[in-house]
Amino acid sequence: MRLDKYLKVARIIKRRTIANEACDAGRVLVNDKVAKASLDVKIGDVIQINLGNNCVKIKVLEVKDIVKKEEAVNLYENI
Repeated sequence: MRLDKYLKVARIIKRRTIANEACDAGRVLVNDKVAKASLDVKIGDVIQINLGNNCVKIKVLEVKDIVKKEEAVNLYENI
């Protein structure tokens, strides 16, 4: 699954276009490397998002295309 879509499905970033813009600006790192929005996310990847003063670091536990709102938090864990 594409990185920008994963961030939206997991409800880490509300809109896919915003996730895409964050990737283009170099604010999203996957396994400590700057990532493009088209990067294929895999289980075990560590994603770091720098937005303003906030830094969110998560580990991918599961990759699904469609997830209910309540189940979205089961896709990743905070580090």
